[in-house]
Amino acid sequence: MKMKKYTASTMPEAMKLIRKELGDEAVILSSKVVFSKGFIGLFKKKSIEVLAGMDTLEQSNNTFEVPAIVPQESQNVSVEIKKELEDLKQLVKNIGRPEMLSPYPTEMKTLMDFLQEQELSEELITPVSDELFVHWKRNSADFEMETQIAVIKNFLKTQLEHLPFGGISYTKKYINVLGPTGVGKTTTIAKMAARAVLEKKKKVGFITTDTYRIAAIEQLKTYAGLLQAPIEIVYSEKDLQEAMVKFEKLDIVFIDTAGRNYKETKFVRDLQKLIEFEVDTETFLVLSSTSKQKDMEVIIEQFSEFPIEKFIFTKVDETNTIGSLINLMVKYNKGLAYYTDGQEVPEDIMEASHEELLTLFLKGIRHERSS
Repeated sequence: MKMKKYTASTMPEAMKLIRKELGDEAVILSSKVVFSKGFIGLFKKKSIEVLAGMDTLEQSNNTFEVPAIVPQESQNVSVEIKKELEDLKQLVKNIGRPEMLSPYPTEMKTLMDFLQEQELSEELITPVSDELFVHWKRNSADFEMETQIAVIKNFLKTQLEHLPFGGISYTKKYINVLGPTGVGKTTTIAKMAARAVLEKKKKVGFITTDTYRIAAIEQLKTYAGLLQAPIEIVYSEKDLQEAMVKFEKLDIVFIDTAGRNYKETKFVRDLQKLIEFEVDTETFLVLSSTSKQKDMEVIIEQFSEFPIEKFIFTKVDETNTIGSLINLMVKYNKGLAYYTDGQEVPEDIMEASHEELLTLFLKGIRHERSS
């Protein structure tokens, strides 16, 4: 048998190298986590070192050959060892198949399956899997589910902690709320406004540019009446300026933008011409958590020129998978203001925090374990 050491940043990467060079019949003889020394002892880099072997591998500079003649007792390989070698061969064969999590130990399978079911991106699943693998290698005997959940939670927190969380700051007068039709934008505005009135005792007003949908205007008028707040409907930039003058003495003005098909660039340009986003404003983009991630990405890309500070995700009570919400926040480097979980005003809205989001995300695995 000829053997070779491979070093890669992750176990899946190491497996791909082995399969590429040695083929499907290679076996994994050992693996361990190693750390580089780094600069003056800091910034250590974690790698996976794997020793692989192959009976018919040709001689190369990086390999060494085990003599064909071995002691007689070594030839009497136990059934258990044979089985383990066969399992390791199968492990290598699995590389390149759709099952991306096969190189990891079975103790990790439940949570790895959960992350995939939650539609967390591969860019996040791979490093969190490596983090779990490191913990398993250090102490496989003490690898309880609660330990694994804590590892995942801490890892995701490091991915999100630099992003802004929390609702409106109450330091800006105009709150611009963007989003496509059908995401619950108008109801979300009503929830935010009701909280500002009831909890912060603010004087609020509404401006709507959504002149394309009569139902949306009537809905906002109803909420404005309940909150005893003025409302203005604007059709042009001039109308908007006049409304701002009328609302000069109010604390906060919520601007409900037109719910259009923002896949069409024309509507985005129209919105840019109508609203001054740089003047004493906070801007939020509302997305439905029931939408496909790729569809949400198209919307986000169309709004890329707007000064969006945070997302608002609606309808989290209507989906069983919220991994895509975390994917989008990490990918676009945007924080989270609120998420909504029903139609009741103002009850069904939660001001976001790292802890609340991760608790919501991991609620599924805890529910599965208790059922």
